[in-house]
Amino acid sequence: MTTKEKKRVTGKESADQEDVKKLVLFNDDINTFDYVIESLIEVCEHDPLQAETCTWIAHFKGKCAVKKGDLPALKKYYNEMTFRRLTVEIQ
Repeated sequence: MTTKEKKRVTGKESADQEDVKKLVLFNDDINTFDYVIESLIEVCEHDPLQAETCTWIAHFKGKCAVKKGDLPALKKYYNEMTFRRLTVEIQ
């Protein structure tokens, strides 16, 4: 019989997890699916399937987390996506 080990989360690990932010893409009625997919591929380095999936999720659910990382890393993606007039937010 096997038992599962429980992992205790220390203060440092908890703080590291809190530092992880998400770049969230919001649905809009302005940009085409193709444009959003193309932007996700070029800016966020998604493969075509991942970009299309994120686009559909944002369309149907209103938003989709398209990138995770620390704030400085996400800032460059945020800047380029907003430059392309996509609605994004770092959360």
